[in-house]
Amino acid sequence: MQHIAASVECDSEINRARVSLWRKLRKPLALYLGDFMPRLGTSVKTLHLRSRSARRFAVVLLVFLVGYCTATSQQSSDLRTPTAPLTPHLNGPKVYGARPGHPFLYRIPCTGNRPLRFSVRNLPASLKLDRRNGIISGETPARSGEFLVTIKATNALGSDTRPFRIIVGNTIGLTPQMGWNDWYSYYEHISDRDVRAAAAAMISSGMADYGYQFVDIDDCWARKPGSDDPALNGPARDAQGNILPNSRFPDMSALTAYIHSLGLKAGIYSSPGPLTCAGFEGSYQHEDADARRIAAWGFDLLKYDWCSYDHIAKDKSLVELKKPYIEMGGILRGLDRDVVLNMCQYGMGDVWNWGREVGGNSWRTTGDLGLEPGHALPGFYYVGFANAAHSANAGPGGWNDPDYILIGTVGDARNIELPGRLTSLTHEEQYSYMSMWSLMAAPLIFSGEMTQLDPFTLNVLCNSEVIDVDQDSLGRQAAMIRKTDDEFILEKPLEDGSVAVGLFNLTTEPRSISADWKQLGLNGPQTARDLWRQHNLGSFAGSFSTEVPPHGVILVRLMSVHVAH
Repeated sequence: MQHIAASVECDSEINRARVSLWRKLRKPLALYLGDFMPRLGTSVKTLHLRSRSARRFAVVLLVFLVGYCTATSQQSSDLRTPTAPLTPHLNGPKVYGARPGHPFLYRIPCTGNRPLRFSVRNLPASLKLDRRNGIISGETPARSGEFLVTIKATNALGSDTRPFRIIVGNTIGLTPQMGWNDWYSYYEHISDRDVRAAAAAMISSGMADYGYQFVDIDDCWARKPGSDDPALNGPARDAQGNILPNSRFPDMSALTAYIHSLGLKAGIYSSPGPLTCAGFEGSYQHEDADARRIAAWGFDLLKYDWCSYDHIAKDKSLVELKKPYIEMGGILRGLDRDVVLNMCQYGMGDVWNWGREVGGNSWRTTGDLGLEPGHALPGFYYVGFANAAHSANAGPGGWNDPDYILIGTVGDARNIELPGRLTSLTHEEQYSYMSMWSLMAAPLIFSGEMTQLDPFTLNVLCNSEVIDVDQDSLGRQAAMIRKTDDEFILEKPLEDGSVAVGLFNLTTEPRSISADWKQLGLNGPQTARDLWRQHNLGSFAGSFSTEVPPHGVILVRLMSVHVAH
């Protein structure tokens, strides 16, 4: 139930830590002080302290324990996302794009006490529902068009229903991708076992119940020409020119079958150059064969990274920058399964202006976030500011991609041999990170260690109302309303006529930030809802103003009072 009651589990972990610490310290302290402490209630006054040093030590201990309990209580209070209700609550997108006659797979995201039972009214005949696990599979209808279905989830405590549109046509990726990519957790050490563990954790942690669905293998799955590592070397291709995985991936088809059995989707990586960024086999001059190979294996997404294509391109003209993506985009469209194209070429040639036309479903707008240096602010802010400037170019089927969400336990991109460690971002900064990405309709791809998820990281990643902003069917990226050295305001219009507004404090002191209706293009009184804490703040006339903590955010949804009623 970790995914249902993350805040409760965090409280339990804190209490267990306190008890554990006391049990470890009680006996040695008693021996040191010359007395035994038979129970937690023993006070300093009742101890027969035999020396001045013992009394000083007892005072220091008391201060430490008070500070520890205060700090851990503060950690618990930092959790903004409320515990999910035990009654069913359907999450995720309300629209889904698929190409005619292709394999179809969708796991219905839903929180609530399990077991759950699912039903779907008006489901096309070519699709079937696993009622126990909420997985829709089969073949997409052969006829293009819109199929409106109604999803229902039920448990012993209640039920929830939600409309869901399946749009059959040429466009996939109608909402930004959500999932996990291994790069910042494993780098060159990724294996079949690691990917399976991540997929299992996506289910057990509850992330899949909020809409996370892609499990993506980054670089280093193929063979590495010239490597002296027996796990990586050997012929890069077979006699027919088919690319071969290294020995860490003994059976790609079995791996994707496992991921699909959970209702999740599998992603993979390549480069248009002869080598990937880490020096593994690329797709140059084998583009068609590689695309068909990954489709035959059962992959649902291809991250296509520029890398060594630098040595192939004649120059950095628009023609040369587009060329490899036009080729791969065309090949993927002709496959017999839907494969999302995630373009990774760091924003060269203003890719946001043409990424969609070459077949991209998302395109990186900046360099690697893991290598972005921080200055007055952590690096994600600068990446976010750059990405926010291209709001006019995002929409259903094609999204600006500012790179992954690097929170939780993550590796060091500058020294990939170091073990992962907890992010150095403050709690407020992590909420700002997730808020900014959601407002920008960015792909929500977590790249921390899936098997070391902690309650706070899940609290940031798994807020249904924040995710609804990212996955909103209107598909608009937030526009910048104000950007100064001290504050940053984003506004995102939503399908129901409301707007999501993020007020970001860029300073190291608490700051009052306000946005008036004229700036936001609103009229009349508006109801405001705090999306992180999921409660209504009341009605406001003319403007909304609030105090925002250092490097923090207040994320609200504003709706006309008349519409709300």
